[in-house]
This record gives sequence, C-alpha cells and structure tokens, in this order.
Amino acid sequence: MPLHRERLKFILAVVLYGTIGMFLRFTDVPSEAAALYRGLIGAAFILLYRLLRKEKPDPEAIRRNFPRLLLSGIFLGLNWIFLFAAYVKTTVAAASLFNYMAPILVIILSPLLLKEKPDKRKLPCIAAAFLGIVLVSGVFGGSIGDPAGIVMGLLGAVCFAGIVFCNRKLKDIPAMDRALVQLAVSAATVLPYVLIKNGGLPLPRGRSLLIILMLGILQTGVAYCLYFSGMANLPVQSVAILGYLEPVVSVLCSVLFLREPLSVWGWIGAVLILAAAAVSELMIPPDPRTASDTPSGPAASG
Repeated sequence: MPLHRERLKFILAVVLYGTIGMFLRFTDVPSEAAALYRGLIGAAFILLYRLLRKEKPDPEAIRRNFPRLLLSGIFLGLNWIFLFAAYVKTTVAAASLFNYMAPILVIILSPLLLKEKPDKRKLPCIAAAFLGIVLVSGVFGGSIGDPAGIVMGLLGAVCFAGIVFCNRKLKDIPAMDRALVQLAVSAATVLPYVLIKNGGLPLPRGRSLLIILMLGILQTGVAYCLYFSGMANLPVQSVAILGYLEPVVSVLCSVLFLREPLSVWGWIGAVLILAAAAVSELMIPPDPRTASDTPSGPAASG
C-alpha cells in the first residue's frame, strides 16, 4: 500500500486522539474510568464491526503474535494510568510534555531494537518538533508541580515507546485484530486501578454517557485501527514526528472551543511542529540507501 495512504491514516488517528481531552471536559466521570470505558467500547465496536461484515478474527494470527499483543496491551493500559496520575501530580501541559518524550526514546532505541538506521536528514525535524512541544506545553511560564508527576509522565513515555516497539514486531496480523486484542488487554489492565481508586465502577449518565460512547467508538475503535495500520508501515522517524501533531490538535481545540489562552510562544511551537511534520513527510524524498530499512508493507512491521 502506498506510504501516503498509510501516512493519512496515521494523521487522521492522531487528530482524533487530539480531540479527546476537549470532550472529556464535558463528562463527569473520572478520567481513568473514561479510559477504561474507551478500551471496552473500542474493543466491542471493532468486534461488532467485523461480525457485521462477516469477518472473523484470525485466531492463528492472534495466537502467533499473542505474547507481543499482550505486552503492548499492558503497555497501553499502563500508559493511560501513568499519564492520568501525572495529570493529578503536575500540570496537564507538563504531563503531556514528559509523556511525549516517547518519540525521542523510539528514535534513540530503534537502531538497537529494530535494526532501523535513522534518516539523518530527519533529525533536525525531530528536534524542531520536540522544541515545538516544549513551547506549546507552556512549562517555561510556571511551576510544573510535584516532581512525582515528572516521574509518572516519563514512565508513561516508556510505556508509549513500548507500544510502538511491540507493534513493529507483530507479523502478518490484520490491524483490526491487533487493535481488538490490545484494547481489550488495556481495559483489563486499567480495571483494577479504577476499582481501587474509586471504590467501585463509576457509571456515566446522560450527556457523559453519549460522550463516552463517542470516545469509545470514534476516538478509540476507529482511531486505533487507523493508528496501528498506519504505524505498522511507516518509518519510526515518521511515527515520531507525526505523533507530535496530537498535542497541537489538543491545544488548538482548547483555544478554539474551550476559549483557553495560548501564548505567542505556544503559537510558535505549534507552527514548529506542523512545519517539521510537513518538511519531514512531504519535502524529503525517500532515501534509496535506507529503503531496505524502511517498512513498506504489512509484513515489514516485524
């Protein structure tokens, strides 16, 4: 499949993720419970969608990849837990910044774990994107809160990187199958945390119920299929840079729809991220010397 289609899938998924924070502002359920429902509803949606299309999950592909599917699902659930804990311990901006150390970890470790040679021409774009998220986060304008929040955010980043590496090791498994298993495992991982923290399972009602259903179906079920499908076929540098579009979308949604202020430095950071993504993905042609190291199809995700 042409890389531009895979890139479009990934970008669409990232944009959908970026709207989650905005919609969560209009719910009255705890964020960790919302994460649990996202996983459950997302997995149920994918399963129902496949059944309606008379498509059955591939049990052999799931069995063959199950150890990595299980691990990536646990990483996904832990990422949610650590990120939400960071939101409590520190500012949302700082938590997002430390969580988005993950693409840097991916770039650093990919030559060792994936044997992928980094495209040195894209390194300035990655640096520009990271500088952009620092400016967008606004951490230079005030305190970042409890240092424990930094640790939680970084642990979230480690789990985020683990998701990427596990998915790149999956072989010959449909995107919907991997999303189905990973979302189900992530929900099972988050469930004990929700029960312990809340003394039970908070139930959404009214408007919150409608928003949770939308987040589970669109921003989770649909988005995760697009995300995992695109990520499996893109170079890690593309995954790293395009992933930074998510906080930009989150910030723009907060400014446009929630009327939250954004400083001049924040706008500069957003422009830096968008420019880095555009230059990296649209203006730099593939390097034939690294073509063999760049995933080009579903089987190349291994």
